[in-house]
Amino acid sequence: MEAIVADLAGRPLVIEGNLELTWYPPLIPGANNPTPDRTMTRYPQLAAALMTWHEKQGRHDLPWQLDRTPYRVWVSEIMLQQTQVATVIPYYQRFMARFPTVTALAEAPIDDVLHLWTGLGYYARARNLHRAAGRIRDEFDGDFPKTFDQVASLPGIGRSTAGAILALSRGERFPILDGNVKRVLARYFGVEGSTAEKSVSDRLWQLSDACTPEDHVDVYTQAIMDLGATVCTRHKPLCTYCPLNEECFARATGRQGELPTPRAAKGARRSREIFMLVAMRNDGSVLLERRPDTGIWGGLWCLPEFETVSAASIYAGHTLQAAEAQPKPLSIVEHAFSHFDLVITPLLTRCEGHAGVMDTIPTLWYNTRDPARIGLPAPIKTLLENLSSPTLFDSNPPS
Repeated sequence: MEAIVADLAGRPLVIEGNLELTWYPPLIPGANNPTPDRTMTRYPQLAAALMTWHEKQGRHDLPWQLDRTPYRVWVSEIMLQQTQVATVIPYYQRFMARFPTVTALAEAPIDDVLHLWTGLGYYARARNLHRAAGRIRDEFDGDFPKTFDQVASLPGIGRSTAGAILALSRGERFPILDGNVKRVLARYFGVEGSTAEKSVSDRLWQLSDACTPEDHVDVYTQAIMDLGATVCTRHKPLCTYCPLNEECFARATGRQGELPTPRAAKGARRSREIFMLVAMRNDGSVLLERRPDTGIWGGLWCLPEFETVSAASIYAGHTLQAAEAQPKPLSIVEHAFSHFDLVITPLLTRCEGHAGVMDTIPTLWYNTRDPARIGLPAPIKTLLENLSSPTLFDSNPPS
């Protein structure tokens, strides 16, 4: 078989079909790598089909595909982890406008970074980006690292992300295995078992390496990621439009919903109820605390959190000057995390400020009329924005 396709620059390229090659498992830094004594069929026909499809049906105008640099690709890959493309695009554009270089990101206050990440979720990604940028500035003179090991050593970058950065930005041959690629390969080759199992993951890495071509790796990498995101989707895959459908194991056996093997159900979804104190001064500013770097909303600014109304009232009485004795409940705020639901009851209390020396938790008075550039959890940001509503605290709005 011979397939003629074009790379991202429009140059023609020819890929010849089935080759039986000696296959060497990719080396994993720090791992006990196996001896390369096995043979395995390479799959250039799969790469050719994907690249032909991508030329006509793939995505070519995403912001991070323009002026591809390792830095721009890195930021996009981190943002796209567990987040849809449509959601990421406006965040990415704002982020790159504010931090056009690694050095700009490294030298920015963490609050600026978290502020632009507000609403995107999984905030550890933003903290890791900032930490990694600092290392690139200090250890590599602001130039993005050149080798795989150097890239993979940065905070928040694993094997697949490192490979994707180098493949997409520099055309270097590294296989990748994000969620979309796992799904495509598991269905096409009929790989049984949960992708969380090491044996299954190892097999998929082998297949990913076997399918990755020697040349035009950037085109292939984008193609297989696009296929998983737009055609070989988790639910209701569009098999009719898939360029791999004729030889796909899952389609041939009707097992698209079974491959990759779904993880076992974790039981009933948990729900957690908490109370948050809305301590407001006469000028309209509200007391916020910085959360610890670990845990949910790590490093973000948030309203003081309590398990009970009594605990919130005691805190207000000891910490705030002239605070109202009984905080007033406001409308409940609900927020869904990946593994549980959070139910927040805001409690409003008017006060004149701090009653004395605060504890070691960093605090600030957030002016809702002139908001500071800080990182806020999405539901808290919405709540604070609504504080300017003239009827928010009125049980009986004026007629």
